[in-house]
Amino acid sequence: MSIKFGTDGWRAVIAEQFTFANVERVSQAAAGYWGANPVSGTERKVIVGYDRRFLSDGFARRTAEVFAGNGFQVILTPCPTPTPSVSYAVKHQQAVGGVMITASHNPPIFNGFKLKSYYGGSADAVTCTAVEKFLDGEPVKTKALAEAVKARRINIKDVRPAHYAAVKRLVDFKLIAKSGLRFAHDALFGVGAGCFEELLAGTSCRVTTLNAEHDAFFGGINPEPVQQNYGRSSAFLKKHPHDICLVTDGDADRIGGMDGRGNYLSTHQLICLLLHHLVVNRKGRGRVVKALTTTSMVDKMCVAYGLELTETGVGFKYIVTEMMKGDVLLGAEESGGIGFKGHIPERDGIAAGLMLLELLATERFSVNKLIANLVKEFGPHHYGRIDTQFPLEKRPALMGFLAKNPPARLAHSPLVDLKTYDGVKFIAQDTSWLMLRPSGTEPILRIYAEARSDADVRKLLKAGIKLTRQV
Repeated sequence: MSIKFGTDGWRAVIAEQFTFANVERVSQAAAGYWGANPVSGTERKVIVGYDRRFLSDGFARRTAEVFAGNGFQVILTPCPTPTPSVSYAVKHQQAVGGVMITASHNPPIFNGFKLKSYYGGSADAVTCTAVEKFLDGEPVKTKALAEAVKARRINIKDVRPAHYAAVKRLVDFKLIAKSGLRFAHDALFGVGAGCFEELLAGTSCRVTTLNAEHDAFFGGINPEPVQQNYGRSSAFLKKHPHDICLVTDGDADRIGGMDGRGNYLSTHQLICLLLHHLVVNRKGRGRVVKALTTTSMVDKMCVAYGLELTETGVGFKYIVTEMMKGDVLLGAEESGGIGFKGHIPERDGIAAGLMLLELLATERFSVNKLIANLVKEFGPHHYGRIDTQFPLEKRPALMGFLAKNPPARLAHSPLVDLKTYDGVKFIAQDTSWLMLRPSGTEPILRIYAEARSDADVRKLLKAGIKLTRQV
């Protein structure tokens, strides 16, 4: 079978396509590529980490054995580890690359293989395509774990402490430590469980971790920071108020949230809060990079702040490419992936969580008051998304039809722009927008909409569904 990298890595159903044999094949391909394309200033070393999914530890061990068999020095994490910790280790230890065994937010039946490049971020499309070309180019070479450990070819080491130390340096940790904030963290049964407790141990902050158990079925949800997955935590917060609730996804590279009483905060709101904090409170400057499914409030804020804005396709690897060019203050995507200047070019849910705490510690207002201030300044921006099944074979025809037959209006406003470089996005004069895009990691079609009211968002989403029936 062929193995194809999507928006972020190769993902497939466990025991169907995601098997030990196929993990060996893709590991051998990555080893072949990195062996043939050494990067100046790096060592022949690979960092391998894994999440809490079924058999992730076994797949990670097998991956490490293949790299060891190909003459690489391997650092293998001893326990489930956040993706940004692996990414930080790649850069910090001057490794040629890294592998994270995770399917991030996908359903529990999936697992995945994320490639991390030497700079500590998602491998770009060119690298992923090149690795695909190395598939089955040579037989799989392995070195058994026990033998490789004895030969010091594989070193089992926890890479989290160095990453946590870096995140503490990124923020004003002393300010957070003395703030007395009482916040919750919904780990969604993922690898982020306990991270904020560890980071803030011995400070005046009080942390309540929710859904921290190691459950390969993620409590019956997909570990994604979206509203429909917050029911259990929301009910808890209504009875036990906090200042804020941070949410991390299955591999802790993305952030979501609720207010202290369990009311949903969208990732768009969190992105805008962080942009406000970086510019207004921290006096930061630089480019802002956003995926095109991210709120248009970011566009308005960049105009007001005098910042250059770059828009990319969906997938943090495109934002990484821009961050590698330099001078990016903030990189953000609708799904909750956020990267910061002065850190690794990678989305980091733990860093984003601490930066939100720094904002609250700085301004001493409730998160709802801070959001209300943004709405007052930049106007209301309501958002919605529907994920719907759509036949794979009909996707190209649908995208072609949409590009050639755009609607004249969106809700009450005439259409002024059309973007087709990643799905199809319709933009109205009042900055409302509707977008249809096939998922890069799942067999579904995503329909996105933003407008000035929830009612208009619902109308736009219905219009999007109607458009899918045209093909």
